[in-house]
Amino acid sequence: MNGQQQRQKEIIRAVALTAQSLPMLAGGLWFHHDIRDNFYYASYLFAAALDEEIQPLLDNSSDAKKKAEGVLARVLQLQQQDPAAPLYGHFPLNLNPSPEEAKAHELPVELMGSLMVYFYTRYGQHMGAELSDGFERALRHIYEGGFYRKPLQLFNHHEAKYTAAKLIFGQWYEDQELLEDGIASLKRTIERVTTQGMPEYGALPWFWHWVQAFTCAWELTAEPALKQQLAELLDYLWRERALFYLKGAWVGAHSRGWPHDAPADRNVLHDYVQFGDFPRGDRMPRTEYAGFLCYPAPEDALRRALERSQPEVVAKQMIKMDTGEEIPLHSYAYVTKDYAAGGMWERVKEFDNEQIRWMVSFPVTGEASVNQLYFFHPGDGWREGDPRHQSEYAEVLYDKNRILTLFPIPEQAEQQEIIGVLPKGAWITKETGLFGQVQNGFVSILLHGRYTFEELEEYNVVRLQGEPAAVAVEILGRQEAEKLAIDSLPAFAERMGGVDFTLRQASRLGGKLTYTGISQQDLLELIVAGPGQSVARLNREEMNDFR
Repeated sequence: MNGQQQRQKEIIRAVALTAQSLPMLAGGLWFHHDIRDNFYYASYLFAAALDEEIQPLLDNSSDAKKKAEGVLARVLQLQQQDPAAPLYGHFPLNLNPSPEEAKAHELPVELMGSLMVYFYTRYGQHMGAELSDGFERALRHIYEGGFYRKPLQLFNHHEAKYTAAKLIFGQWYEDQELLEDGIASLKRTIERVTTQGMPEYGALPWFWHWVQAFTCAWELTAEPALKQQLAELLDYLWRERALFYLKGAWVGAHSRGWPHDAPADRNVLHDYVQFGDFPRGDRMPRTEYAGFLCYPAPEDALRRALERSQPEVVAKQMIKMDTGEEIPLHSYAYVTKDYAAGGMWERVKEFDNEQIRWMVSFPVTGEASVNQLYFFHPGDGWREGDPRHQSEYAEVLYDKNRILTLFPIPEQAEQQEIIGVLPKGAWITKETGLFGQVQNGFVSILLHGRYTFEELEEYNVVRLQGEPAAVAVEILGRQEAEKLAIDSLPAFAERMGGVDFTLRQASRLGGKLTYTGISQQDLLELIVAGPGQSVARLNREEMNDFR
């Protein structure tokens, strides 16, 4: 058993032990917030009840298997099985106030339907006749419901799952026409992402839906040519992941993120299985099928992700589809063994306004503190305590371990404060800004404006006001600091006190921001005329190469 398989078994054990201790709700399920979690947890408990190594850890393996079968059967019963219904073959999503009243929803079957084929293929022989028949009927309804019969348009995670489902159900039911549609969709998807990049950059959890859907298809495919095509796409996906990987963290800009994706990387189970170079921790917000599905990443991706001895700049262009329009985007990340910094040069308003423009990332530790640092102006959808949903009022400059941001906020904007998220660590506050030590990194945050600093349970919050407000972030790893004869946080803070950070020609909507950094060698200039109007310069040369 290799390391990846051992870590998968660890996840199966952990989820199964949790599942057997959960109280059963009145509807015969563990969760009413999302039907999929019932399917996932029951899958793990069922698998654990059959595993000779895990069986002794369960209260009673026979009872555990019976409980898992009961939950799986209840999930299947909630499927819309009327061919005349609008969402025939679908399942409800939220089951409150009761499963019987829940209406069918288009999302659960997208990924869960394909995973059901995988689970039934792997464990069907161990099921009782009634549950086995239930799976046969449910899969037939999914196939005939045809949720996946949609054209490729946006090349997003929904369409990725449709393509994988075409391949899976086309083979499962020997539907050659559907299979050919899936093969054609797969070919177009590979061409698109390998030439124009993934449109959902840093998109968690949706990247994992790509990985799971196509790994599921790869596992279930016996035809060599098709399996090789799927391997080609999966190799690309894992190479993409490795580019922006730092010990469980997804570095750089995020286009889609849930609360468990920011300000901490907690959607880590697939990374944990594949790479295993960070502690898993006890939180598992999206178990899905990380314990079952793993396509081994190519060796070059593994080396890139795990061997961070030398700093690396990762600059990529991608094309994002938005209401039929192709929008070029440019991401930038500077990745070292101790930290990473970077983001997206362009502002894009995502679905639910979830873009996080830039961040500094530290390795995942499994501890309570967050591992991300960033500043933003709150936009549509923001609410206190949820540090996502940023506005368009930010102009940026990225240069390796330095990030400049100026916030040209109009007077009529509802929110005037800038929010900063800082991981737990040792922090020194001065009038000019904050200086901290987070893991193996020293962080300088110089500020223009008036700020407050507040310690919360899992992270620290900075509230900054200015007309305009501006932030300069610079990070040094421990070895970088030692080369500069810096051996402590006070020494670092004292050295940063001599750094030039100046805002000239300032108005509410702009100004000229200059910053030299601790090396006092390279001059950064961010010249802002207003929202969306900025010029970034390095040593007085425009930084067009990065945009």
